[in-house]
Amino acid sequence: RERRSVVGTPDSSVPPSGVSCSGCGAELHCRDGAAPGFVPAEKYRSLSEGPAGVAGLRGAVCQRCWLLAHYGRALRLRLPPDQHREVVSAALRRPPRHGRGPLVLYLLDVLELPDPVLPQLPALLGPGVPAAGLLVVGNKVDLLPADSPGHLGRLRQRVAAACAEAGLRGAPLVDVRLVSAKTGFGMEGLVSRLQRSWKCTGDVYLLGATNSGKSTLFNALLRSDYCKSRAPDVVDRATVSPWPGTTLNLLKFPIINPTCDRIFRRQERLKEEATKTEDELSSEEKKYLKLLKKQGYLVGEVGRTFQQLKSSSVIDFDPDMLSYSVDEDPRDSPQRHEEREEFTHNEVKDARWCFDTPGIIKENCVLNLLTDKEVKLVLPTNAIVPRTFILKPGMVLFLAALGRVDYLQGEKPAWFTVVASNLLPVHISTLSNADAFYEERAGQELLKVPIGGEERMKEFPPLVPQDITLKGIGPTEAVADIKLSSAGWVAVTAREGEKLLLRAYTPKGTGLVLREPPLLPYISTIRGARIAGTAAYRTKKPPSLVENLKTTGRR
Repeated sequence: RERRSVVGTPDSSVPPSGVSCSGCGAELHCRDGAAPGFVPAEKYRSLSEGPAGVAGLRGAVCQRCWLLAHYGRALRLRLPPDQHREVVSAALRRPPRHGRGPLVLYLLDVLELPDPVLPQLPALLGPGVPAAGLLVVGNKVDLLPADSPGHLGRLRQRVAAACAEAGLRGAPLVDVRLVSAKTGFGMEGLVSRLQRSWKCTGDVYLLGATNSGKSTLFNALLRSDYCKSRAPDVVDRATVSPWPGTTLNLLKFPIINPTCDRIFRRQERLKEEATKTEDELSSEEKKYLKLLKKQGYLVGEVGRTFQQLKSSSVIDFDPDMLSYSVDEDPRDSPQRHEEREEFTHNEVKDARWCFDTPGIIKENCVLNLLTDKEVKLVLPTNAIVPRTFILKPGMVLFLAALGRVDYLQGEKPAWFTVVASNLLPVHISTLSNADAFYEERAGQELLKVPIGGEERMKEFPPLVPQDITLKGIGPTEAVADIKLSSAGWVAVTAREGEKLLLRAYTPKGTGLVLREPPLLPYISTIRGARIAGTAAYRTKKPPSLVENLKTTGRR
């Protein structure tokens, strides 16, 4: 698979620094280019051999984070799933520092329900883990359109049901929340819930599967009232990237103590902001809001009561401080030794901390088979626009070259709605032509993913089938979702009592899940008119909803 090879030379004779990468938390070193935390030896020496010594590495990021942030490229690193779990498990088993075990803030991607890692939580939180509470957060709700009134309540019930099925219920489960860490929707409510129920009684650990959005949530909390007021100036932000498993070690920030005075001041700020209309926002705020509306259906704002931060929607890295470009030769740059802010002893001696942890690897996941370019096409980053098709028996639907659904038998046409990244193409074929179509087009531009033609497809696993029988419940309500691993899903809608025999395919070694009931049962109603002469309907994108702003009556 195409991933960046290591740039620069390692030097195994140099001991590790003891300084953490400010992007992923791994210890910085120049010993092994395939290990987390690697910095090319030339750059490592230029940073560590100055007047400040090894402290000159503070604020630097490893080569992996540099490539992820600036090029969207991933290095091939040796970090097996067992090691990921070991780091997380060891962190949770630390003796309680304040007489009370930690709160586990478990983040799941609502698009991935049923969450593949959730059933592993009871083992991670088993004997020997002094966890005092569990708060489950469903992330990425901004990507899904509202298929009916009350869809968020229904999504929350689905997350709660998934927790119950995984054996997580009763006393340890504090709450279930829905947020978008990216657009800020639900984040102020999450902060209020944490401060109200957990206060500052113990440390907090962010857990979740790879690519659930933990690093994005960590960064959002860092900019919120949950974090000590000076911390955003001192703590570096976690690298945010679509590549699974970005956070390799423990990053942390100190939690603010929610005193009565601070809670009061925070509530006053929230009340004042709720009286604002969109027209009263500054031109910069309007511009940022417009961008968020393009990215998600649900938008919010994460504010600060105790300190105004410079607004920035990008990760600030200084290339001269970190590593050189993958297209350049190593070169020394003039050293700029800026005084970095540090916490005082009194500020952190009794602090409770919020820790980000490595993402737990999802097994049997199609993303594990893909290159970095392919992952960026498959993972949705903007509001998903549903695509609906009406198929007769004998017709076939392809989602890129990653999934296929055959309509084998049925009396009448049925509706198939694709919920996946807008960048993934959908193609309709017939049973008689489907195999030849896949053979000819897989790896080519028409199906887009995988990328790389015949050579790429030689190493890519073949599609394997699974037969599915469904019974329709009505022309406006889907009966089930066919989840094609992490590539997306197809919601199937058929007339009441109509029996359908389907055959669904995913690449060998990846999971195919029949989700009953469907996540968005009325998704097929979000469509325009039928396109003449085709099986497709015109797409329709519902409007975005902005949280914490007073509506003006205009749409």
